[in-house]
Amino acid sequence: MVTAWPIVRREGVMVTNRITDNRRRVVILGAAGRDFHNFNQVYRDNPRYEVMAFTATQIVGIADRRYPPSLAGELYPHGIPILEEGQLENFCREHRVDQIVFAYSDVSHHQVMHLASRSLAIGADFVLLGPNQTMIKTTVPVIAVSAVRTGCGKSQVSRWLSQRLRQLGLRVCAIRHPMPYGNLQKQAVQRFAKLEDLDQADCTVEEREEYEPHILAGHVVYAGVDYGLIVEKASLESDVILWDGGNNDFPFVQPDLHIVLVDPLRPGDESLYHPGEAVLRMADIVLIPKTDVATVAQITQVLSSIAQLNPDAQIIQGRSPLRLEPPLDLRGKRVIVVEDGPTTTHGGMDYGAGYQAVKEIENITIVDPRPYTVPEIAAVYAKFPHLTKILPAMGYFPAQLQALADTLNAAEVDVVVSGTPSDLGRLIPLNKPLVRVFYDYAEAKEPGLGKALDLFLARRGLGSKANEFS
Repeated sequence: MVTAWPIVRREGVMVTNRITDNRRRVVILGAAGRDFHNFNQVYRDNPRYEVMAFTATQIVGIADRRYPPSLAGELYPHGIPILEEGQLENFCREHRVDQIVFAYSDVSHHQVMHLASRSLAIGADFVLLGPNQTMIKTTVPVIAVSAVRTGCGKSQVSRWLSQRLRQLGLRVCAIRHPMPYGNLQKQAVQRFAKLEDLDQADCTVEEREEYEPHILAGHVVYAGVDYGLIVEKASLESDVILWDGGNNDFPFVQPDLHIVLVDPLRPGDESLYHPGEAVLRMADIVLIPKTDVATVAQITQVLSSIAQLNPDAQIIQGRSPLRLEPPLDLRGKRVIVVEDGPTTTHGGMDYGAGYQAVKEIENITIVDPRPYTVPEIAAVYAKFPHLTKILPAMGYFPAQLQALADTLNAAEVDVVVSGTPSDLGRLIPLNKPLVRVFYDYAEAKEPGLGKALDLFLARRGLGSKANEFS
């Protein structure tokens, strides 16, 4: 029974402090994605629980917001505060929290257990919600692309699949793992079909890295916060839904075919990160990309991990060819390399496609970006000290994007080499030439991913429909 609904303020943060006799108090640990989805699926309209707060980490500037009442539902007329994860213990003790739910991805197993220990020390339960409670079911066939780590190559595989499905005459929408870093109410359901849609939505560099290549290939992309509504809308214009995963998370939508990527350049990571190990164990197909740049020993080690963790999965090997546009002659040039932000920050890689594409060019000098950084970018290097060779494409908010531009323009180099899928030339003014590095998925052996896709479509009764258009 609810005995009081007072609104209190603590250090400038308003919380709905409903003192209850029978509702379990919950805090959800997140990073603006899985946390909101888990709330929507399990807690939003559930009178047995009261979600007191979300916490935020990984992404700069996403705390000190509120999950708005329009998304939180009738049980939360004042919305829900979003706090920094560092406030966890104090907040939970003050509000007598019963349950702490872990809801973000691409973290080491030992980091998850450190958070579990912090939660248990407070006296709370530590909870991981699984696929059965959080995956949305739909009547439209779903192909999901996931990975064991950020930066394995999901995006190019998703684009390759979308293109092949469209060439077969099938309507396909890509539903992207969320990145709602701005106004959550406005971002509840987002549909992107042209580049101008990204501008109107004030998308960050990180969002553009994922959405732009799909749009340029002619694909519709859905994303946002409320994935129940997103799946409903995407289903109306799709013969097949393609789940384009984020980080190493498992899908929000129940897949009929689950393709999981491993990274031969990071062998061993298959069993070291959450929820990547779980994702690998649930895969129908395990795809090994980058076999054109990995060593035989690396590929062998990854194959051994797959055999141990998911011996029933089909294994497919692929290549990740790179190309420069425009194809400038970079021999003897001084260059600064910009890479995909998430891959090289919390993804843990010290370089990406940009560095890979130019490192062997004759007499090229790849310049250390750190001496040219302004404070906002220097803070990124302080947080991720493994980065020494490249500049991560940070742009979660306007000041950070301007800091990226200031750093690049201050660098004493001849050319900027950009390995981010987003077109930085559209977003920031540069005082030096920009060369973009593009990377794609390509089959390495036959039968490959294309054959597996054809067999799946045939099983789902879509083979004949596709053949009508072929």
